[in-house]
Amino acid sequence: MKAHTKETQATMTPQKSLQYLKEGNLRFQNNLKANRNLLEQVNDTSEGQFPFATILSCIDSRVSSELIFDQGLGDIFSIRIAGNFVNEDILGSMEFASKLAGTKLIVVLGHTSCGAVKGACDHARLGNLTTLIRKIEPAVKAVKEPKDEKLRDSKNLEFVDNVAEMNVRLTIDNIHKGSPILAEMEKNNEIMIVGGMYNLANGEVVFLDS
Repeated sequence: MKAHTKETQATMTPQKSLQYLKEGNLRFQNNLKANRNLLEQVNDTSEGQFPFATILSCIDSRVSSELIFDQGLGDIFSIRIAGNFVNEDILGSMEFASKLAGTKLIVVLGHTSCGAVKGACDHARLGNLTTLIRKIEPAVKAVKEPKDEKLRDSKNLEFVDNVAEMNVRLTIDNIHKGSPILAEMEKNNEIMIVGGMYNLANGEVVFLDS
């Protein structure tokens, strides 16, 4: 499989880009990697890059977007931060990726048993991590069940995963609110902004309904 070129990137639509990722994740789950020469891709992309998607994911060592979607060099922009939330710098990176570099899809990817989300569920406080945790805590508040406070912590893994999914949805809302550029591009069908959840137990990415 060759690296993307300006010509192949131009053929990508938001829907086709999403399908590429779905097919790549299916290959990953079945341990069937696409046939690609990474060193050849190094050479092919040495003078330019033409990725088709931008993926915001957690720093978790088990959630590498390039691996779980079976993509090569030059295929995706990968943005990683604990808890996969957005701030001005990340929004600026997304605007660069979409408006200037031509990606057709933005994915906000959460995952099961997320450590940052667990910290938010427990309202953890530790140095600079405190500021990060506070950015995820609105998702904790937005998940209404269970009402029993004793069940609303990191020991309840179902609650943790529900908060992680809510955090993905709220992050997408924050992209729309924080970036008129990306919101307009999506309105004009130039890009799609979608959410997904990666399952650490089986390698599957489930894309969320809008």
